[in-house]
Amino acid sequence: MKFKNFDELLGLVRGKTNRIVVPGANNDEVLTACKMGVDNNIISGGILIGPKPQVEAMAAKVGLKLDIFELIDKSDYAEMCNLAVDLVKAGKGDFLVKGLVDTKFYMKAILRKEVGAVAEGTVLSHFVLFELANYHKLFAVTDAAIMINPTLEQKAKIVRNAVDMMRMLGVETPKVSVICPVEKVNPSIPSTLDAEALVKMNREGSIKNCVVEGPYDVYISFSKELAAEKGIKGASVPGDTDIALFPNLDSANPVYKCLSFFGAGMKSATLLAGSNIPVILPSRTDSPVTKLHSIALACYLKDAAKVAVN
Repeated sequence: MKFKNFDELLGLVRGKTNRIVVPGANNDEVLTACKMGVDNNIISGGILIGPKPQVEAMAAKVGLKLDIFELIDKSDYAEMCNLAVDLVKAGKGDFLVKGLVDTKFYMKAILRKEVGAVAEGTVLSHFVLFELANYHKLFAVTDAAIMINPTLEQKAKIVRNAVDMMRMLGVETPKVSVICPVEKVNPSIPSTLDAEALVKMNREGSIKNCVVEGPYDVYISFSKELAAEKGIKGASVPGDTDIALFPNLDSANPVYKCLSFFGAGMKSATLLAGSNIPVILPSRTDSPVTKLHSIALACYLKDAAKVAVN
């Protein structure tokens, strides 16, 4: 990876042109994150969309100066989101930052066919990059917010989305752990059958540019020693996982929130994977620092995507 931690990431994107577009800007947390972004010199301007009196009052409350931002007065959630996506597609902003709007309106605006933000045959998925004090590198958790109960084919697409993200971050061959309750294939546990199939797809080349192993439990995924205790030999993913794929929303979302709440030295960034424009998709309860790191990650990916195209 091109950076070892989020502090290094902030240093890499500092001083560049990064214009944000925020639907639902009438939100203390997102405006606090914007202030932190301006203070860290990673936001150079942008467009704030929401009820103008509320946005102005909240900006004053958190100490955000509005001189580098354009304010657009709107109160309808769907209209805010549609306008925000249109502005980014028109080149008026570099990426989207979700404010006080329902995720359903945010997603619906991005998925409009006329926008062309999502290539046909792909899916959108949630990608969380974590930094923890008790793990030796940054790693991703997916999908903790969008796909409720993904099919095998959808899981393959989620893996491809996460692998594409990691490769843009400088991890040439990400190591993917397909996480299940147990480490052996059990017909009574459908997630283990999917894990077996995903490993086969990787070996046969339909999931490329990564190493997929599983079924593994969380212990095996993040500890070589515990993997050895459980009899896992000759594997490359245990203790070196880059991407943790969870079976469904019921498992991934609680893990994401537990790590966010209890994780030692936790820092994180949350983005939407599978879109051709950088989109920040934090939870409403994520801290302003998480939103700041999400903005920084979107800044980095914006430039990485330009390099990839050129």
